Amino acid sequence: MAIPLRTQAVGWFSLYALVALLPLLLMLVTVMPARGGLFWESGIALGFGALGLLLVQFLLTSRLRHPTAPFGIDIIYYFHRYAASALVLLVLLHPLFLLADDPARWQRLMTADWPLLSGWLALVMLALLMVTSVWRRRLQLRYNHWRILHLLLALVAVALVIAHLSAISYYSATPPLALALLLMVLLLSSLIITVRLIRPWRLAARSWQLAENRAERGDSRTLVLRPVGHEGMQFTPGQFAWLSLGHSPFTMQEHPFSFAGATKADGSVCFTIKALGDFTSVLERYPAGARACVDGPYGIFSCMHYPQAPGFVFIAGGIGVAPVISMLEGLLQIDDKRQHFLFAAHSEFERIPRREDITTLAEQLKLVTVPVLESPPAHWQGEKGWINQDILDRHLPHDRARYQYFICGPRPMIVNMEKYLCALGVPLRHIHSELFDMV
Repeated sequence: MAIPLRTQAVGWFSLYALVALLPLLLMLVTVMPARGGLFWESGIALGFGALGLLLVQFLLTSRLRHPTAPFGIDIIYYFHRYAASALVLLVLLHPLFLLADDPARWQRLMTADWPLLSGWLALVMLALLMVTSVWRRRLQLRYNHWRILHLLLALVAVALVIAHLSAISYYSATPPLALALLLMVLLLSSLIITVRLIRPWRLAARSWQLAENRAERGDSRTLVLRPVGHEGMQFTPGQFAWLSLGHSPFTMQEHPFSFAGATKADGSVCFTIKALGDFTSVLERYPAGARACVDGPYGIFSCMHYPQAPGFVFIAGGIGVAPVISMLEGLLQIDDKRQHFLFAAHSEFERIPRREDITTLAEQLKLVTVPVLESPPAHWQGEKGWINQDILDRHLPHDRARYQYFICGPRPMIVNMEKYLCALGVPLRHIHSELFDMV
């Protein structure tokens, strides 16, 4: 019997929390004389708390299917960002609390002996991680270069943290804490081997070939990939995968994109991608026949999980329509007869990606489409500007609270749509959002 997603989420969240708190819990149950006052012991506790949180950060970004499935990997990655801020704060407070216990220790903490130097260097590495991630675009770091830098900084930071704790033998030499350090090293090593060696090796053995690379409206392209020597991929419409095109999976040249179609009998997949960055701006360079790797599927953003809903409302901004097309095609495959609505925000009518496909789907399904154009042509009789509460109110049915809502687009749009829908009486549990800008 399948375990409900909510139950899975509670279980995995509890495990994450246990891993994060394990070093601190082991410290608390270890009987050892205090070496300082309240601030000193609190500072030591902050350090061990940072150790557990650092381990969780690696777990969050390892893309392990079962631990991420109940939440959606977009939520996991956003939580990873916020947890990184908490981690840096804990590491920064760690020496500050030690100093608060006795300001005279400042001279001791600034010495160049290895136990203390490794701690300071770990703090510098974590700070660089934050700066290069938060301001990646301002620093004009290419995505693939940033990923390599991010991994190297994280590995160096972990090595320095372990060295720092190992060198302070008063704490690390106790059996429980020594065991915690050993388990941390083993778990991190297994994660690195799995993510950077075993997974790429498996992906290379299940390669794909670019069958079609066609231009779409709105600076977008649709890529159709066919499996080479294997059965392909079955996924739930609305999910996404990491795509590596023209590169080995060992090179970290992979990018996340939503599937832009339903599953096919031959196992092929397609993505509709807008030119927004380093990789997406040069897609036209890849000819038919180019080799690719597809790591997926991931995500829980799918209307197919709600068979009892009376219908669905899709709200998409720009290329956020790609997973919506996937879900609509999935509904068509099961000959769905329910009423559905699609609100799609675009800059101009001629820049709507996959416009003809959406029109065809609207004819084949019971689908009401509401395009909203920021710069409409002179003859335009439809909705103008941005999707707002009034537009939603005009087109949604009276029993709107019973429908399930799926929103995909830029984060400001998602925030506004959630606010508008709640104001219109839609229960929050019926609203499902996916942020396509995860990295």
